[in-house]
Amino acid sequence: MQRFLLVNLNNTSTKLALADEERLLAKKVIRTETLSIPAVSRAIRQWSFDHTLIASVVPKKTSIFRSLLRVRMKELTPDLDLGIGIDFSDPRGIGADRLANAVGVAARYGCPAIVVDFGTAVTFDILSRKGVYEGGVIAPGLRVMTDYLFQRTALLPKIDLEEPVTVIGKTTKDAMLAGAIYGYRGLVRQIVTEIVAKLEGKVRIVATGSYADLIAAKLPELQIVDLDLTLEGLRLIALRNLKS
Repeated sequence: MQRFLLVNLNNTSTKLALADEERLLAKKVIRTETLSIPAVSRAIRQWSFDHTLIASVVPKKTSIFRSLLRVRMKELTPDLDLGIGIDFSDPRGIGADRLANAVGVAARYGCPAIVVDFGTAVTFDILSRKGVYEGGVIAPGLRVMTDYLFQRTALLPKIDLEEPVTVIGKTTKDAMLAGAIYGYRGLVRQIVTEIVAKLEGKVRIVATGSYADLIAAKLPELQIVDLDLTLEGLRLIALRNLKS
């Protein structure tokens, strides 16, 4: 049975997974700003694999894996056999992680579907009833929005993101948390509502990414939280395209 190294290289964090033809076997995370050949070598030194598939949205960091893995690596692009259709004006403009999400949601949950991925940006990716990638929505990520307030104001503090005690903040921190979490849920709810109105059939709505659990906790529109969705999509793509 073949084994794969799967890499989801995003702006904030890089997820590494060891997988075989049936499931994910192990996972590790490296902050992307600290990504280096030694850091990757340490993370995967006990892993044995036949091929690597990388989904990267940070081109300057992709070279680390090219240097380390050479011929055993393939990069995820729309040119691969994905098992889904694409109806998008510039398929190469779709983030590799978003393609992996689309493949993962189609295989695990069916179509039509919306994937809401809470990363540095929050992305909404849409698959039609026929399993065709139709496009999506991109908005600022939750951490980006709260960090912006801290960076651009003199008196507002940097906050850790967590569930607010109440929507009416009694401290500056609580007021910022209420604005961030309740406001963000409102953003997500409205975008999802508008997308669902454009789709035919029962729509599966799946959340993934860093803040999926937090935002989905009190947002019933997000029916499923699947934190491994991107990696599972990569595993399925590897199965279709990488053979010994």
